[in-house]
Amino acid sequence: MRKIFTLSVIFCLLMGAAEAQQKLPPNMFFQKLPNGLEILVLEDHTVPMVTIEIACKNGSFTEPPEFNGLSHLYEHLFFKANKHYPNQAAYHNRVNELDIDYNGTTREELVNYYFSLPKENLVQGFKFMNSAIRYPKFKKEDMLQENEIVNAEFQRKESNPYYALKDAVDHHLWGDLYSRKHVIGDHNIILSATPDKMEAIKSKYYYPNNSILVVAGDVNHEEAFTEAAKVFGSWNASKFDIFQKWPVPEFSPLTKTDYFVIESDIAQVPSIMFSWQGPDTRNDVAGTFAADVFSFIVNQKASRLFEALEASGLALNTGVNYYTQKYVGPISFYVTPNPDRIQECLAEMKKQIALWDSEDYFTDKQMERAKRLLAIEQVQRNEITEEYAHTLSFWWASSSVDYYTTYQENLNKVTKADLQAYVRKYIKNKPYCAGLLINSTMNRELKSTQFFKEN
Repeated sequence: MRKIFTLSVIFCLLMGAAEAQQKLPPNMFFQKLPNGLEILVLEDHTVPMVTIEIACKNGSFTEPPEFNGLSHLYEHLFFKANKHYPNQAAYHNRVNELDIDYNGTTREELVNYYFSLPKENLVQGFKFMNSAIRYPKFKKEDMLQENEIVNAEFQRKESNPYYALKDAVDHHLWGDLYSRKHVIGDHNIILSATPDKMEAIKSKYYYPNNSILVVAGDVNHEEAFTEAAKVFGSWNASKFDIFQKWPVPEFSPLTKTDYFVIESDIAQVPSIMFSWQGPDTRNDVAGTFAADVFSFIVNQKASRLFEALEASGLALNTGVNYYTQKYVGPISFYVTPNPDRIQECLAEMKKQIALWDSEDYFTDKQMERAKRLLAIEQVQRNEITEEYAHTLSFWWASSSVDYYTTYQENLNKVTKADLQAYVRKYIKNKPYCAGLLINSTMNRELKSTQFFKEN
């Protein structure tokens, strides 16, 4: 996933009236309620609509194996019965009355829920969101229905041959903590989920001091703060530190390089993926900026990587990606090799990795162009206010809103030496996982295990 960021602005969260006021972008405003709920208002008066989004620090990173996939199931049940809307019909009637378009997403480090609706329905939208976030009813009939829907999503993912490769790589990359990175979850866990397990998730993570409310659109920020406080101010904070009581375990570093072959007869062409454990926003913030610049450079058609693999005919496509996370962001090097030249392609992949920290692998001009295009791309992305709200909640969970709003400023500080240091610290001569996805017929012909190995 490519990094999400916007125009450089200085934005430090106000953590209460006692703290000195910080400089904010002109259309963004922040308050924190006494119960710990953070509220971020983004004013955009272009269209008479507003998005109300609430996000919690929950997701697969909180899931031991016996809960794997249940954060995602909880997300589905959010839009079902609750204290004030006792069945699905009542819930949907209210959706129609308020002209709401709703959805939610589950990721590794957050679950977010949002309503987009006409601006005149803002206060009623707050109340409707409050009912769902604070008073869910995990009815057995709702769970039976959503169990099957979530499981169907799982099956759709499995029908993509790339899923088998990514899943196998994740097993090797994360080891015993695989479930902490496996958002879609486990078939059996999803299908056997109970209301008690849903209540367990709620009692651990669904508190105002583990949540953010983002209000984005045609609103007045003072009105939004006032009305939000009326509705959400009585939501009780946890009486404990959530992540001290249920700490997220640290991922074990890789100790050796691991090559493996996955057969799938739905794979029409072979695929290769190399993955490393990269930087994260707790331990190496500077490394996350370097990772983004590096990935952008090598993914361009003017790069040496493109010339060596795609332009030469060794590969059909290539990609290098870093995914920013608070708990270890993965680095991936993905290639679809030319089936007739797969061994040559593999050898060239290894050769290119060895060159990634060389002085002349890319120019200063390429580096500056990457920074500029990344900034332009993300400014364009944030033209859609609803998407902007999602972006803010993502960064709030996986780093901080401040990380996001000062991104371009920090991006512009990245030097060639920083990129070289990033490659040397996380990639070159470091242990990694290497998976080859191939169908059984081609695997028999090529005898893949004879050449798909480290040396």
